Amino acid sequence: MIFTLEIATPQRLLIREEVSEAQIPARKGEIGMRPQHAPLMAELGIGVLSYVAEGRRKELAVSGGVVEMLPDRVRVLADAAENADEIDVKRAEEAMRRAHVRLAGPDLGLDVGRALNALKRAQARLKAAGQVR
Repeated sequence: MIFTLEIATPQRLLIREEVSEAQIPARKGEIGMRPQHAPLMAELGIGVLSYVAEGRRKELAVSGGVVEMLPDRVRVLADAAENADEIDVKRAEEAMRRAHVRLAGPDLGLDVGRALNALKRAQARLKAAGQVR
């Protein structure tokens, strides 16, 4: 059995594929999706969204937005999303380094939540690009 997975950002539709399963990073934890899942709406978190299409596992880095699950379709409306082959690994590594530096010696004006989210986004991009397991 399969279902349709659609992943879009405000700028573009990244994918519309028939898939057999998906793992979606929701704000409050991972959601596993298989065909005939009960309807559900959730906030999209920061992380790696993985899915299986034509027997192959694929991954994307996603950040923020919403997820709508229906028995035959999943729509992910992400604030930001990148396919693994689109990720600039050097840029993601530099973003992760900067976030670590900020968090290692926080000053009084540091927005810790923002720095942690920057770190999570960089880690998700590197994982989706196959640089981290």
